[in-house]
This record gives sequence, C-alpha cells and structure tokens, in this order.
Amino acid sequence: MSDARSSLAIALFSEILAADQMTRNRLSKVLPKGMELSHFSVLNHLARANAERSPAQLAQSFHVTRGAMTNTLSKLEWAGYVHIRPDWDDARRKMVAISPAGRQARDNALTAVAPMFAGVLDDLGEDKIRAVLPLLRELRAKLEEDR
Repeated sequence: MSDARSSLAIALFSEILAADQMTRNRLSKVLPKGMELSHFSVLNHLARANAERSPAQLAQSFHVTRGAMTNTLSKLEWAGYVHIRPDWDDARRKMVAISPAGRQARDNALTAVAPMFAGVLDDLGEDKIRAVLPLLRELRAKLEEDR
C-alpha cells in the first residue's frame, strides 16, 4: 500500500474510532442511572425486533463473545428488563425477550439520548447525514464480511 493510501486509511479509521469513543462517552453520561450502553443496545435491539432471540444470536448481532452477552443478559434479567426462558424445542438453548419494564427502560433511555442525537442532526444538517449513511453502511457490511 502506498504511503498516501495508508495515510488515507489511517485517517478514516482514526476519525471513526474517535467519533465512536466520544459518542460512547456522551451516551454514558445521559443514559438513565445504572443503565450501561450495552444494556441500552440489547434492549433497543429486542424492542425493535419485537421477537425473542437466543443469547448466541444476540452475541453474534453485537459481535461480542457469548460470555460477554451472558453477563449483560444476567444484569438485564436481574433488573427485570428481560425474560429468559428455556427453548421449548431444544432444552440446551435459552430464549430472551424484552419485558414490559425493559421496554419502559428503553423508552426512558431513548428520551434521555434524543436531545443529544437531535443536536448532532442540527449541527451537521440532515442532508449531510443522509449523504454519509450509505458509505457508513457499506463500510459496516464490508467489515462484517471480513469477519
């Protein structure tokens, strides 16, 4: 790879990583007390899917280990935000569903983060956001492909 191409790649990923870190920090500060970003992410995923998922499916969706997902799900279950039941077809597996309390916690978190998201849209402009989304989606798909 030429120096110019290498510098371009490093600049791209440096910006993405910096934006990711700053976004995570800002989200952590506005999420409801006791809710971690991983909790919000799983609750949001389950609420949007509106269907049960196995812990393995969730781990794959979030690109984390099964152990990490089990830890997150244990905390969510303890808080009453998810229900975990045996899979009726395969007793070795479990299935996870969002509870009414989990849906409420997710809705409260969305309300808390909405002003931050709206501020970014206002500052950058909706047209710029719409223009960059296809590129970001393509980049994500490429990175998932290479896993």
